This record gives sequence, structure tokens and C-alpha cells, in this order.
Amino acid sequence: MRYPPTHKEATRRRILEVASQAFRERGVAETGVDEVMRRAGLTHGGFYAHFSDKTELIAEACAAAFEAAVPNLDRIAAAPTPSARARLLIDSYLGERHRDNRGSGCFVVAVGADMVRLRGAARAGYTRGFARHLDRLAAALRLDRDPARNRERVTYLMSSLVGGLLFARAIDDAAESSAILHAMRRQLRREFCRDEANPAPARTVGRPAALPTNDFMRTF
Repeated sequence: MRYPPTHKEATRRRILEVASQAFRERGVAETGVDEVMRRAGLTHGGFYAHFSDKTELIAEACAAAFEAAVPNLDRIAAAPTPSARARLLIDSYLGERHRDNRGSGCFVVAVGADMVRLRGAARAGYTRGFARHLDRLAAALRLDRDPARNRERVTYLMSSLVGGLLFARAIDDAAESSAILHAMRRQLRREFCRDEANPAPARTVGRPAALPTNDFMRTF
């Protein structure tokens, strides 16, 4: 059976999408090639038509996961003030829905601990993707007119969001988990969501996108 020229590329994209989802849900080390290919509806042998090994898959799945965040960053960037942009991110990220849906949530919090244990191309791929993601997030949020200060504040905010979500996911007490999310939202709103007298103009950081509300908890 002959496939159209776009078939191989579409198959590769599907593998990367299901791999990034599986890595979020099960962890990088616990997710084997067999699991990824099964989720993609393909055979194990077909994997090697697209990737040389799991290391290459991890590196490319990281890149794909961070690229998937661009529409959400565009939506943040379109908000009119730094306070509004920060609040949109804080409330979406530290919500129960995001906490409960690892497979379609933030790639950073889901696999960051796994990356510490990796070396070589896999970790390098994550590092490149994360650096670019942080650049895009800084460009979207625009929390300070000074670029260095903006980058510092965005890094601090993102670290706080990741830590809060990690704590909330790690415990099995639902009420305490929700209390952590609520407390972190309240504290970060106080710090980042004050009205600004001279807000920077809204703009986009990539392709424009208007996402349905129920999709906004995807990767940041």
C-alpha cells in the first residue's frame, strides 16, 4: 500500500504527541518505546523508521511539547496589562483542573525531575526547549520594562507556579492539595497582579490563537 508523501511526517507528529503525553503521565523512565507506539496505534518495529533510539524520541518530544505551549502564550500576551497577564497564568496554572490532568498539562512540572537523571542528547534537548520556552514566557508576560528584570521576575513566577503545583499533586489529601493551590494563587496574585499605571501594549509572541477556555490548562 502506497502512502501519500505527508504520511510519514503525520505519523512522526502523532508519535511525538503521544510520547509527550505519556511522559507527563508516567514519567520518562517508566515510559518505554512499546508504550508510546501502542498509544500511537503502531508497532514497535515502526519506531525505527522515525527515531534512532529513545534518547532521540525524548529530545524531540520535549521540543514538541514546548511548541504546543505557544497558543497559550499568545493568549496571555494579548491581555492588556501586566496584572491581567500574570493573573491569567496564575489562575490557570494553579487550578484543580490542571492539577488533575497531568497528561495535558505543564511539561516542566511533569518531567523536570526526570530530566535531572538524564544525560546527553535527551537532557540537552530539554534544556534547549526550556530556555526557548522561558524566553517566550518572558515576552508574553512583560512584567517589567527592563528586559533583565522582566526575565528575573518571570523566572521567579514560573518557579513558584511549578513548586506550588508539584506540592499539590504530590499529596493524597484532596482538601489539603486544594488549600495549597488556593494559598499559592492568593500570594502570587498579591505580588504580581497589582494594577499598572503605564502597561505595555498587548502583542503576540507567535502565531495568533484564540483557545477555548477548557483548553487553556495545556502546556505553559
